[in-house]
Amino acid sequence: MMDRLREGVNSIAVKIILGLIILSFIFTGVGGLVGNGGNAAAKVGNNEIPRGEFEIAYQNERNRMQAQMGDYFAQLLADPAYVEQFRRSVLDRMINDALIDQQAQSMGLRVSDAQVRSEILAMTEFQRDGQFDQEIYQAALRRAGFTPDSFASYMRSQMVRDQLMAALSTSEFSLPNEIALQGKLFTQTRDIRTLTIGLQEFADKVTLNEEQIQQYYEQNPEMFTRPEQVKVSYVELSANALKEQIEISDEQAEQHYQQQLDKYSSAEQRRVSHILLSDAAAADAVAKTLAEGADFAELAKEKSEDFGSAENGGDLGFIERGVMDPAFEDAAFALTNVGDVSAVVESDFGFHIIKLDELTKAQAKPFAEVSAQIKAELRDSQAVEQFYQLQTELEKVAFEYPDSLDDAANAVNLPVQTTDFISQIDAPEVLQNPAIAAAIESPEVKEDGLNSEAIEIAPEHILVVRVEDVRDETVLPLQEVQAQVVAELSRVKGEEQAVALADKVVADLNAGNDAVLAENGLSFGESEQIDRSSNLAMTVFAMPKPQADKPVFAKNKAANGDITVIELDAVTAELDPAIVPQVAAQLERVSSQQDLASVIAVLRANADIEYFVVSN
Repeated sequence: MMDRLREGVNSIAVKIILGLIILSFIFTGVGGLVGNGGNAAAKVGNNEIPRGEFEIAYQNERNRMQAQMGDYFAQLLADPAYVEQFRRSVLDRMINDALIDQQAQSMGLRVSDAQVRSEILAMTEFQRDGQFDQEIYQAALRRAGFTPDSFASYMRSQMVRDQLMAALSTSEFSLPNEIALQGKLFTQTRDIRTLTIGLQEFADKVTLNEEQIQQYYEQNPEMFTRPEQVKVSYVELSANALKEQIEISDEQAEQHYQQQLDKYSSAEQRRVSHILLSDAAAADAVAKTLAEGADFAELAKEKSEDFGSAENGGDLGFIERGVMDPAFEDAAFALTNVGDVSAVVESDFGFHIIKLDELTKAQAKPFAEVSAQIKAELRDSQAVEQFYQLQTELEKVAFEYPDSLDDAANAVNLPVQTTDFISQIDAPEVLQNPAIAAAIESPEVKEDGLNSEAIEIAPEHILVVRVEDVRDETVLPLQEVQAQVVAELSRVKGEEQAVALADKVVADLNAGNDAVLAENGLSFGESEQIDRSSNLAMTVFAMPKPQADKPVFAKNKAANGDITVIELDAVTAELDPAIVPQVAAQLERVSSQQDLASVIAVLRANADIEYFVVSN
């Protein structure tokens, strides 16, 4: 098949068709072939949500869910409908954020450079020993795909959004009677005794005949069906695996250190003060007053509109490159001597006059201190470089020799790994990626037996797969699954008997007949007090309150099929004064969330929202 394709490419007819396709790109553009929206994932009013930002947000949320839910989440991702719904939920959250941003902007909410800077410097993620660390900051930004400017912009948007959220939350309050009522409900406890009727005890005593076994097998074929299975071969290439094979000598590390000395030096730091004014003429007047010898700190206290720094004489503390507004930063770092004052500088937030208060020069770290870091960086960079070289070769050979992975594997000196017959449920973890599952199910791979394209399952981590054999879905013969049929049917009948006994016990006890316990060799355990965190809470807190010291009874079915009979003896509802603030805060949080949901609903109803991408 592939040979015919390669031969066809050289024919006159195919060349004419390719020429027409190229012309269509020239005259209509690529956008017409990939759908509306261009590089936007959605459009909210006049603002677009870039497709790249959406994909990053989706991947981050997917990684978070994978870490929380493990294999179960991987199984969910095998369902294309779930993936589409999951991607839609991420995009909807981004749209909601955009709507909140637009609303905050229309309300005139703003955040100053100094506030953004203070927030960044206070983030524990960027600190070492309680102090802001420029290297940690830069490394964290690189890992997250931010530049200093884009991260500052992100923080500014988040802080403006938080202002609107705070306005909603601080407007909520709770009345004392609401707190008392809800507090008593939250903290209510119930005194119970329980007895357990075990399912397995009944199941073990079930006697089945051949007719019952055959009938259950025929009535429940889905329980005894082996899903379609495939035998898969694959070649796996990853930069992490390559990294383990790379050794970096001290000489190589030393050479890199000398070539990149600036990188391993502490950043130059400058302590600056500023006076911020919204009017250019007013700023010019202040600059003139300073030139005549006025005290900078006193003028800042009197004139600056940055209230956060004005009371400290305009002091902004130490700043580094990549944190402040670019215009402000350029002016601040252009000052050469302590005490120098800039001319008036315009930024997005107004007009600044900047003074250099203190200067700390950059200082190189000793090689011994950064040697391990350098070796790790060199290993990483060499592994990534090797990865992309090998990826090109792997893709080329896997395409040129599509009927086997042997040639491709030999070209990159990697083994071909082969599974036994597997389904999506029991596939090795590396094959549970949705893109891999989709490739295995594609006609070219599954039916034609061709190699897949190189599929990225993580950054610098790819697989090429092929299907070696397919085993159709089938109902397994009774002889092969008889033990399973007997176990399942015994469990069903045992559960029926356990439930029937529990129903009789509950009915008799509620009628005042406790002889049913002795008749069946049952007895309640010791009294215990439970709250709403108990596994039995859903059943117990739905039971009516005992009247005149007469207990009430109900049953609860556990996940393993056991039946618990519950005796409810007393209900206690007292509000501990110590938790009143917590209850009030919880009520206010719930009200704030409801308010926010209402605000977003109104904003969505009044906004023009277009979706351009959801499915992967």
